[in-house]
Formats: sequence, C-alpha cells, structure tokens
Amino acid sequence: MRYAIVVEKGPSSYGAYVPDLPGCVAAATTRDEVLRVIREAIQFHLEEMRKGGLAPPEPSSTAEYVDVAAA
Repeated sequence: MRYAIVVEKGPSSYGAYVPDLPGCVAAATTRDEVLRVIREAIQFHLEEMRKGGLAPPEPSSTAEYVDVAAA
C-alpha cells in the first residue's frame, strides 16, 4: 500500500503523520530520519490493526501543491 504522509519542519526537529491512519505519527531530528521512522510507524500501525481484527484502510488521501503570488 502507498499512503500519503505529511512532513512538517519544526524549530529543532521534523514531524510526520499519515492522514489515512489517525494516530500514526513520528518525530526525528532530520528529514531523512523522520521518513525512515514514519515508514516503520506505518508498518507497526498496520500490524497492530491486523492483530486487532481490523482491516487496514485503503489509502485515499492525496497531496497537491498550488502556486500563489506572494503579497
């Protein structure tokens, strides 16, 4: 499965979350590290869902970028 993730840069770290998997989050010092950690978090989240008898949700979120003029 291919899930969309959101990566946010904070003052001293990076955070990531998965819109299609509420509660699936990760934080790390670098962007590369947060991408690695969120992948592990997704795998763990899906495994725990299966153990609980829940079917993993189909990915439905997408991401787009829009360009706007700076005021």
